[in-house]
Amino acid sequence: MNNLEFIKSIQISDFSSTPKYLQLADAVMDGVKNSQLKQGDILPSINELSVHLDISRDTVEKGYKHLKSLDVISSTPGKGYFVAKSDVVSKQKIALFLNKLSAHKKIVYDAFARELGHHASLDLFVYNSDISHLRSLLLNLTKHYDRYVVFPHFKEGRDQAPEVLALIPLEKLMLLGKMVEGVDGSFDAVYENYEKDIYEALETALEPLSRYRTLKLVFPDNSDYPKAIIKGFYKFCQQYAFDHLLVGNLSKETLRKGDCYINLAEDDLVLILEKCIDKEFVVGDDIGVISYNETPLKKFILNGITTISTDFELMGKYAAQIIKTNEKAQVEVPFYVNIRPSI
Repeated sequence: MNNLEFIKSIQISDFSSTPKYLQLADAVMDGVKNSQLKQGDILPSINELSVHLDISRDTVEKGYKHLKSLDVISSTPGKGYFVAKSDVVSKQKIALFLNKLSAHKKIVYDAFARELGHHASLDLFVYNSDISHLRSLLLNLTKHYDRYVVFPHFKEGRDQAPEVLALIPLEKLMLLGKMVEGVDGSFDAVYENYEKDIYEALETALEPLSRYRTLKLVFPDNSDYPKAIIKGFYKFCQQYAFDHLLVGNLSKETLRKGDCYINLAEDDLVLILEKCIDKEFVVGDDIGVISYNETPLKKFILNGITTISTDFELMGKYAAQIIKTNEKAQVEVPFYVNIRPSI
């Protein structure tokens, strides 16, 4: 393979969490591993790569220095860089598709990337809970990946999910956060059991909840939250004889003393607290508040907001461990409750 052909085969992604110099180094190692490059082959010059890949000379030089440190390439004054050995192991290439950016997705992402370490290069894509956008991303990827990790949360078109996810080879697919009905067979998953989780969480908080007249689940209209949360909420309220209501638009809600609100969205938590202040209601006395998803600040807000939450860090860690060990697995992530003075 000549230099120009090799340069054209290199893909440098702006979406990747992997620094560009490491993406370049990985491309060279892939070329050696796939026999595109052989021991003794002269590599493109720093100037050639800088111009053709539209990256800085410093980036190319840093990539080549990294490869030299691994003894993959060497250099001779006046002749440039060349492949020094043919037995190299390239990193796994992973594409991670988030439905949206949030504090909790960042926790998953950070734990996932940290646990993978240097075992893989990771490219990040965000599809805004739009299944058409996810389809477009999958159809227009510029390179092949060893694993495709997807958070399958969609505002609309959930029935199309199996068809869209079928664009990914099943053996390379990993679902994060939830399972998808209609996607069957041998694939990896690290998921939440939404119906069981909210039921058992509310059961844990049964004693303080018994002080409230009505339980209200704030489930925003046209959201991408799993409907299984509603099923678990209804099941709990029916089992323990609570009056209950689903609230689709909190901005139109009139707060009443004796109600306890379970909110999914962070914006709705802020709105509930604002409404309490306006009415001079005392949170944990006049009004109960439970918030989905633990964050460091919630333990300090108003002496502590009760949270029910999956272990997002463990989700990312489990996902990375499955990829590193290359073992097929479907793992349910633990869910936990932090009871604080807000109920």
